Amino acid sequence: MNQLTHVDAKGQINMVDVSEKAITTRTAVAQGFIYMSNETLAQVVEHTNKKGDVLTTAKIAGIMAAKKCSDLIPLCHPLALSKVDVDTQVDIDNGRIIIKALCRLNGNTGVEMEALTAVSVTALTLFDMCKASDPAMTISDIQVLEKQGGKTGHWQHSEPK
Repeated sequence: MNQLTHVDAKGQINMVDVSEKAITTRTAVAQGFIYMSNETLAQVVEHTNKKGDVLTTAKIAGIMAAKKCSDLIPLCHPLALSKVDVDTQVDIDNGRIIIKALCRLNGNTGVEMEALTAVSVTALTLFDMCKASDPAMTISDIQVLEKQGGKTGHWQHSEPK
């Protein structure tokens, strides 16, 4: 049986000690989608949403969320991120906005949780800003697409959505 990393010898919750891990450049890219009506997508594109510039506000929220990840996820290490980028792409043909986040640092633990948190909060902010127009929006398929660095090296999702 594999030893659990977040539980100590007494069965108590434990933050993993990463001090002995090698410091490498670590990068993670995550993605997710928010589906909405054509009318709501048009408001986003045309900047006619009553709450203002939806995409810029959501991007800022995603960047802020990545920086606060350790405040939100128990046992997540606080990290000195060197790069956070959130990109949104309106996909009219599929009735959605594609959200991608990249997080990077030179450190001894990965940044997957930060990238996933950035995507999640970006999507939640989009939902919040557009819910008056379309309360039936759906957030889906939040996943890590790629990670680099650390002992596992380069990994890519084999079947991204």
